Amino acid sequence: MKVLHSLADYEPKILLAFGESLKGDRKFTDFLMTNQFQELAALSGAINSDTDALNWLLQSDFPEFGVLSNAIDGEDNALEWLKKYNCDFLLKFALACQKNDQAIKWFVDNDLRIFILLIRTIHDILLHQSWDSSDIHKIRRS
Repeated sequence: MKVLHSLADYEPKILLAFGESLKGDRKFTDFLMTNQFQELAALSGAINSDTDALNWLLQSDFPEFGVLSNAIDGEDNALEWLKKYNCDFLLKFALACQKNDQAIKWFVDNDLRIFILLIRTIHDILLHQSWDSSDIHKIRRS
């Protein structure tokens, strides 16, 4: 089996750019795209509900990041996939994004501040997505 990637593989400055991309700052998404970090730009898009970005991840050399996006959304089969393939860091990250106290404590205990910032950012995104999905003015009609 091929080696699976982890967010822990990236330098802090790249993770900071990823965090800003998550917040919707296009110049950081462009930075990731033009500096050989397309997978992080796609993960940012997938977390922000871009299905094209999610599909790209799942069909690329970074399917674990597509699965991570689904795990962050609480999909049981994605969480099980991360467990099955020993993606322990990504599993803890997904659980922490869902506000799992034990997972958050692990990041705090290991002084992984950059990841705590990313977790907070993603939690905010999930909260806004939840609000948007219950806002009658933002519900799409097919």
